[in-house]
Amino acid sequence: MASMPQPIQPHSSAWVAQTWISFIISLGVTAMGIWFMPAEPWVKAFMAMGLLFTVGSTFSLAKTVRDQHEAQSIKQRIDDARVSRLIAEHDPLKPQL
Repeated sequence: MASMPQPIQPHSSAWVAQTWISFIISLGVTAMGIWFMPAEPWVKAFMAMGLLFTVGSTFSLAKTVRDQHEAQSIKQRIDDARVSRLIAEHDPLKPQL
């Protein structure tokens, strides 16, 4: 039996705000830690580049996982529609060739 697609529930504004605030604070505090770290400038630059690459790759990974999930969901809906159409078109009384 084909499963009905579940409606997508939007995130609450509180969740979105908490997510952005958490991201900004964590990025800011880590950047401040690198800035005030007692080390030579090249070490701080290396740490800052690592932080920027980590943030960028995290966004890329999250987008890729989301896109794969959405693609699988769309594929499942298409398969369900095909099965439903085949069932609807099937006439058990029609003679088979």
